[in-house]
Amino acid sequence: MINNLIQYLNSEIKSLITEIRKLDFKVSYIFLSIAFITFLSMVLASPNFYYENFGRDRFFSRVYWFLTDGFLMFILPVLSIKLLFKEKLSDYGFTLGDKKFGFITSGIFLFVMLIVVWIVSGNPTFAATYPQGGIKVKENFTTFFLYELCILIYMLGWEFFWRGYSLFGLKEKFGYYSVFIQMIPFFILHKGKPEIELFSSIFAGLILGVQALRSRSFIYSWILHWLVMLSIDGISVLRSQKDIYGISISDLFNLFFN
Repeated sequence: MINNLIQYLNSEIKSLITEIRKLDFKVSYIFLSIAFITFLSMVLASPNFYYENFGRDRFFSRVYWFLTDGFLMFILPVLSIKLLFKEKLSDYGFTLGDKKFGFITSGIFLFVMLIVVWIVSGNPTFAATYPQGGIKVKENFTTFFLYELCILIYMLGWEFFWRGYSLFGLKEKFGYYSVFIQMIPFFILHKGKPEIELFSSIFAGLILGVQALRSRSFIYSWILHWLVMLSIDGISVLRSQKDIYGISISDLFNLFFN
């Protein structure tokens, strides 16, 4: 009986090794590195890690999060591309690519998102959530500016990781299916955000993924994502300061010009 079990296990192990040898190294590495970098991001680059190891300041916990996460999600993939794959960053979307398509679609997407942001920010609960850096960001313009620069760095890492490294790294093997592959973890990592933002991240992940593939660039999604976050934070600050939560044209005028 024991001999039969050993033979069975040996057979299974040999079959598994045979299948593993058929795997594409680059594709396998990208999948594993995505998991590894995401693990580091969740464990080392979170506000909770800052709270547990450095202090309880909400503002600096977000600055730490943005800068650390941006570093991890940008530098580690870049090192893999240059040192392991021996490839160019432009092959992973670090280029303006098709400028006409990129700028036109970015303008359309931004216009639509500004309307959406204006409507959803009319909910006081949503407006109170942003900026995530807390009261310090709302009270001082210089602090707000520096905070948004940190988000710009964060978005560079975030967008390069999903719409550059993951998307273009898997495109050769999976074609346009890579859009769906990068969308799933992108959506899951929005857990904890307001429900409307969580739900919309499904479509944002798909739209930005298609745009990146078509334009051959992640640059547009990087700037777009940052501009949307800038508008969310900016409008939320103004709504909180002026206590205006309506969504009419007159509310828009009073918010920005009165």
